[in-house]
Formats: sequence, C-alpha cells, structure tokens
Amino acid sequence: MDTGSPQDTGPDAAQGTAQGTAGAAGGEPVWIALPPGLLKMRRLLLVVWLGLITLAAGLLPGLLAGPAWAAFALPPLALLVWGWVMTERNWRSWRYAERADDLLISRGVLWREETVVPYGRMQLVEVTSGPVERHFGLASVQLHTAAAATDATIPGLDPAEAERLRDRLTELGEARSAGL
Repeated sequence: MDTGSPQDTGPDAAQGTAQGTAGAAGGEPVWIALPPGLLKMRRLLLVVWLGLITLAAGLLPGLLAGPAWAAFALPPLALLVWGWVMTERNWRSWRYAERADDLLISRGVLWREETVVPYGRMQLVEVTSGPVERHFGLASVQLHTAAAATDATIPGLDPAEAERLRDRLTELGEARSAGL
C-alpha cells in the first residue's frame, strides 16, 4: 500500500538532507529513502537461504524416494518468488526525515509505523555494520532513548551518510538536552 508521499531515491538524497530540513520546518517533511544496496543484500540472503532449502527439499527426497517426491521443492521455490517481491515492497516502505526538533522514521507495508524521536530525548546514537553489511558497503544507525520500547533504527545506509547522521543527531541531541 503506497501512501503517495514523495521519496528521494537519487544519489544526492543524503546531501539534500540538511537543506531539506530547513525547507521542511513549516510544511511536509522531506523524506529520504534507503539506498538500493540494502535491497540487493536482502535479496541475496533470501536467494542463498531459500535456494539451499529448495535444493534440499527437492534433491534429497527426489534421490531417495523417487522423482515424484522432488515436488517438495515447489513450496520453498514459491516462497522464494513471493519473498523476492515482498522484500522490495518492504525496502520501499523505509524512509526517514530530519525535522527541526525531531527525527521521523517511517516503515511498513500493511501496517504503517512512524517513529518520532525528539532530539532532546536521544541518549545514544550508534552506527553498526555487520560482516554482510560491510561487504555491501552498508551501515545502520540505531537511536537509543530513555523509552525502552523505542525501535528507532535506520538500516542500510551508506557508511558516510550513517556517520554524518550520527554526528548531526548527537550534536542536535546535546544542544536540546540542556534542560534535562
């Protein structure tokens, strides 16, 4: 389900963030979409894991019990095709926007979820990158607040953009937390 909100998907999307924040102060936020590297990584993981399951579900029964039993490969194969489409829909649903007083993170295909993290409530901003993410040149930004239930993570960013965002959010958090 598409909400019709604009998304920046070009290579200059990260550079337009600082300018977009100032321009969005009075109106709609300027949403920044996640880079396509995250979609490639997730699809590769999907193909690797479900491809292995498809081979095991079709090859082993086919060799041991007869060729008709190779049909057990069809459900994982169908799941692979469905997952391919759903992975892109999920990737397209993720976006974030920097506003004057807070950071917005929006995600979800069927159930839309929008997280608002006020800069003054941020306690820690982390940039993480696991081995697979590093291979694809990606990093994630995780925001920690006093609320334990806050799930504020922006996955699949370019490492330079993740570090820029971490520095900016830390700076804004320190400036806004003086009264706490």
